Amino acid sequence: MSSVLNTVLCSRLSRFSNANNNNNHLRVPTHSVSTPPTLSFNRRRLTVRAADTDTNEVKSKAPDKAPAGGGSSFNQLLGIKGAAQETNIWKIRLQLTKPVTWPPLVWGVVCGAAASGNFHWNLEDVAKSVLCMIMSGPCLTGYTQTLNDWYDREIDAINEPYRPIPSGAISENEVISQIWLLLLGGLGIAGILDVWAGHNTPTVFYLALGGSLLSYIYSAPPLKLKQNGWIGNFALGASYISLPWWAGQALFGTLTPDIIVLTLLYSIAGLGIAIVNDFKSIEGDKALGLQSLPVAFGAETAKWICVGAIDITQLSVAGYLLGAGKPYYALALLALIVPQVVFQFQYFLKDPVKYDVKYQASAQPFLVLGLLVTALATSH
Repeated sequence: MSSVLNTVLCSRLSRFSNANNNNNHLRVPTHSVSTPPTLSFNRRRLTVRAADTDTNEVKSKAPDKAPAGGGSSFNQLLGIKGAAQETNIWKIRLQLTKPVTWPPLVWGVVCGAAASGNFHWNLEDVAKSVLCMIMSGPCLTGYTQTLNDWYDREIDAINEPYRPIPSGAISENEVISQIWLLLLGGLGIAGILDVWAGHNTPTVFYLALGGSLLSYIYSAPPLKLKQNGWIGNFALGASYISLPWWAGQALFGTLTPDIIVLTLLYSIAGLGIAIVNDFKSIEGDKALGLQSLPVAFGAETAKWICVGAIDITQLSVAGYLLGAGKPYYALALLALIVPQVVFQFQYFLKDPVKYDVKYQASAQPFLVLGLLVTALATSH
């Protein structure tokens, strides 16, 4: 391991500005949205705010789009919108890791293990796979999400000022220590897995290290891949689909060039999934010069790019399986694409902001099942 249309966010920012005339350190001037150079946040100012701002004050003066007082504690623990304001530091730390984003990585490990053809239902193999899931999900995805929130603190101060970092609910030192702990923990587990699997070359460690570097350059300047909608979203898709698959397959078998190409192709579908999450940050992205696809092409065009990337990729994989002499797997994949298209027209294409969560909850289970079908096909 939540979108907001441009017009809706502008109106809400206006209401937030009017409701906080006496709270200058939290208020976002409306003219700053249209004039990017005035949006300047430095580390010193953020640190002072974290030290001087009482959590209860943030809750009571949160903008009307914040879940102040009525948010869900469950959403808070998952790290998704609609979260309750929290003061417990360990719950805040968990929120930063966004547990809701872990399942795709865990599933990727399952697909890689299945594709290897060497996974057996015994205690040792199950233990290896669980440890690989912990590395991919809580550790390295948690590292990625915390790192991303740290470098997104300026955007979040515009779009979601009630989030833990811009609201001052967690200090700078606490965030940085969490980033390092999760990173080193994930790399340490990767090394253990290589030793356990008897690898002469530490393949899993190299994959973990490469994925961690990709996460860094995705979020951090000067490269900050997320500034480019195409490159950034493809990198994100590869991180969620290809890397955990490769880790699971390398742990139990051998990575082959055809699997690498196939999973990178599937990462284009991941690009489409990543675009879904870009709609929530349109205003902040515009203000800070980030060329997400909804900013570059407009929301209407971006939503069609999104569903096209998801559907065409899966159709291409089904064609590959058919050409490889696996017609039943190809038909199974086609059957899983149909409900995704239905939900796209029912929810996402109708309103990508209002129905983004409902769309993802409805359609993505079929996409991840398609990943497993593909993995099983390649193992035979």
